[in-house]
Amino acid sequence: MKQCRVIRSAPGFHGKQGLDYFAGVSAESAGSTGICMHMLVMPPGARAKPHYHESHETAIYVLSGSVEFLHGPNLENCDRVEAGDYVYIPAGVPHQPYNNSSEPATAIIARTDPNEQESVVLLTGE
Repeated sequence: MKQCRVIRSAPGFHGKQGLDYFAGVSAESAGSTGICMHMLVMPPGARAKPHYHESHETAIYVLSGSVEFLHGPNLENCDRVEAGDYVYIPAGVPHQPYNNSSEPATAIIARTDPNEQESVVLLTGE
């Protein structure tokens, strides 16, 4: 039977990307079948491993702070995002966020993959 779920203080996890996430809605925590949503706090100096999500789109909303991220087939593009910005990452697009500021950055991340980590593919050599 389908039912609504409230997730409170779910345990976090260390992602393949090298960052620590606060677990939110996922197949693992709520039985979701089409979406995953977590919170990420990136401390100053944090840098994810270059990666992509094989068949799933990602949407990000930056709650506080600012980060930069490399993106594109060869990570040749760089954008800066700040509190209040939204980011869309298409399926299969390599990206690498990093926090070069002196303040932590907090974001809500949603993917069209209900699993916490299955669609994460690290780029070769990382």
